[in-house]
Amino acid sequence: MKIRRKIIEIDEQRCTGCGLCAAACAEGAIEIKDGKAKLVSEVYCDGLGACIGECPEHALAVVERESGEFDPEAVEKHLKHRAQEKIRQETAACGCPSAQIRTFASNVGKTTQKPASPQAAETPSALTHWPIQIKLVPPHAPFLKGADLLVAADCTPVAYPDFHAALLPGKAVLIGCPKLDDVSEYLQKFVAIFKQANVRSVTVLDMEVPCCSKLPALVHHAMTLAGKEVPFREIVIGVQGRIVERDSRTT
Repeated sequence: MKIRRKIIEIDEQRCTGCGLCAAACAEGAIEIKDGKAKLVSEVYCDGLGACIGECPEHALAVVERESGEFDPEAVEKHLKHRAQEKIRQETAACGCPSAQIRTFASNVGKTTQKPASPQAAETPSALTHWPIQIKLVPPHAPFLKGADLLVAADCTPVAYPDFHAALLPGKAVLIGCPKLDDVSEYLQKFVAIFKQANVRSVTVLDMEVPCCSKLPALVHHAMTLAGKEVPFREIVIGVQGRIVERDSRTT
């Protein structure tokens, strides 16, 4: 049965898929699909517009139109199902060797075995832990405690040749793609990390392309939602592999 009532409307032309609205919707009425915010179901939206203030692109508005009536019981079932699905995914990930938490000493500064030829020389790795994918790292991971955090868009280690030598040493790194992954999930993960890990500083490394620009905003917003104030730095890498911009500030 449809009634005339207030409900959220999403302008997909303006939407960049940053996921801030989805994270702000307590009813789970908004999800990011195919890079755009979508209304999952009319009955999940209460029409109060708590998500509007989170959108940096002004892509959301509350309108009055014919729609399904808001259903609190359906919302409760939806949230319960979503929580169970998240637990299922995390449980499945724990069984995967790539998700097992490990820490190990960095090889930076160590003498490596003499290569068979000059062409076989290797740059030592500065990586000190595993996993590194944002989706796989739990907020309680021991390597996050009091860490200097490096959040890197996954194209940056390929584009920037001195990633291991200049940027990674001494940092706990998390890697992901703000265009292809679920950024609302990212936001929730970083809020939990900032609340639990007492991170000492944050450096966000992103590419000089539009789809990457949402990563520093998302991490900074998560810090604000967590009520934390730590030094925050953004480094932008050009598509030709050079640092084109540095921005250091505190929240």
